[in-house]
Parts: sequence; structure tokens; C-alpha cells
Amino acid sequence: MSDREFGNGRVRLSRDGGLAHVLLNRPEKRNALDQWMFEGLLEAARCIEEDRSVRAVVLSGAGGAFCSGLDFSTFGAMADGGLDAESDDVAAAAADLSPDGANRAQQIAWRWQEIPAPVIAAVEGAALGGGFHIALGADVRFVAPDAKIGFVEITWGLVPDLSGTQALRRLVPLDVAKKLILTGDVVSGREAVALGLGTELAEQPLEAALELARRIARNSPDAVRAAKRLLNASALVPLAEGLGNEFRASASLMGKPNQIEAVVSRLQKREPDFADPEG
Repeated sequence: MSDREFGNGRVRLSRDGGLAHVLLNRPEKRNALDQWMFEGLLEAARCIEEDRSVRAVVLSGAGGAFCSGLDFSTFGAMADGGLDAESDDVAAAAADLSPDGANRAQQIAWRWQEIPAPVIAAVEGAALGGGFHIALGADVRFVAPDAKIGFVEITWGLVPDLSGTQALRRLVPLDVAKKLILTGDVVSGREAVALGLGTELAEQPLEAALELARRIARNSPDAVRAAKRLLNASALVPLAEGLGNEFRASASLMGKPNQIEAVVSRLQKREPDFADPEG
């Protein structure tokens, strides 16, 4: 998979070995989400999901902002009656479901959870509304201390509806989630990490994200993907089922070529040479 552009150039996908970098590329609008951006994110996610050579993914925004949310001109169309929640297009989007049940709009954020490879977001500047949903869709978030983060949908008479409420419940207590959503408060990156919305503070989030992605990419892709699946399911299943999943995941890796290569390369004190995962 070579470097590519999607969504009329709104999204750029570049590769460095097993590392894929997805760049939201609309800096003049602080990477606000319009229809092209939606389509570009979906296309990039599908491309990565189909490429088994991808070991880790970084999400970032161009121009010092992650994503400022929905393009405000969309709201102008709504006020003018240009958007109809019962239109055929909206019905088709609602019926286009991902494996976990995310509709087409929700997939711009939730698809990063479904991608087998781990996804790391580098959050700086604004990550508001839909942009915050996308950041929450990542497995790990490096956040600049002065970033501006929040669900702002309530201030537009709406509720968060791009999958963020489902990601949020795995990260923070229910009362914290309600306070954020019901007020539309915007918090700093430092506050976000203290609340559990971000993984770590970083003065240079992109550099931190790329470094972690490279570290992850040096591990067996079979084990990394199995661990992501196992952890994603852990919050959703009963304890006994989770323990069984853990045992089966470990058993499925033992004695396989990549697991043997992990052991041999450590004993020989050399860099491992892993094969791409089979599934």
C-alpha cells in the first residue's frame, strides 16, 4: 500500500514499513468534518483494515489541530431544511453497519476500534464534537497539555451520535461522562488526561504517537492483534467468558511461526522478522 489521498485530499494515508499514518488534511478549517472528510476517513480505514502488513496506525491532524468537529455549514443546511433525518440517504447510512453495529457516520470513529492493528491518536489543538469521537475511537491517545477537548453537541441541541458515548463508558465513570455530555464543557488536554480521556500528556503528541507505534510494530503482529481483540471484548463479557477468551487467545498463539520467532530472536539478541498475520 503506497501513500494515498482520500476524500478529495481531505485525508492522507502514508506508510513507513508496518506503520500507517492517517492525516486529517483540512488545516484551513481546523480539519472540520464535511462529507469529503467523512468519506476519506472511511476509505482510509477500509484500506488499512484490508492490509495485513499494517502493524500500527497513527491518527493526527494537519495544521496544529486534530479535528474541530462538524463543519458549521452543515448546520446552516439543517436550519434551511436542507437535511432530512428521514431521507433515503440518511436511511441508507443508518443501514450500512460495521461488524460491531456502527452506522456509516459512526464508523469514522468506531472503525478504528474494529481495525485489527492498534491505533494511536496524536491530539493537539481542537478535538471537539465529532473530532473528539474520532480521538476516542483510537486505542491510545497522546494529548497536548493545551489541547481543547469536549463533546459540544448539547450546545447545538443534539446528543453525541458518532460512537463516542460507547467509547467513553469504557474510560470514565458514568457521572463524569454525564457531566461532560450534559454541559458541553470543553476541557484542556491536561484536564482530559486527569479525567481518563487521554492516555498521556505529550508536548509533541505526533512524535510520541509515532514512537509508540514503532515500538508496537516490533512485536509479533499475531500477538498484538489478539491482545487488542481480547481487551476490547473484556469490558463487554462476563468474567468466565473473558477468562476463557484469554486462554483461547494464548493457546492460539503458542507454537506458531511468529511466536517461535519472538522467542528465537530474543535468545539470539537480534531484531525479529515476523510474517504478516494470516487473519
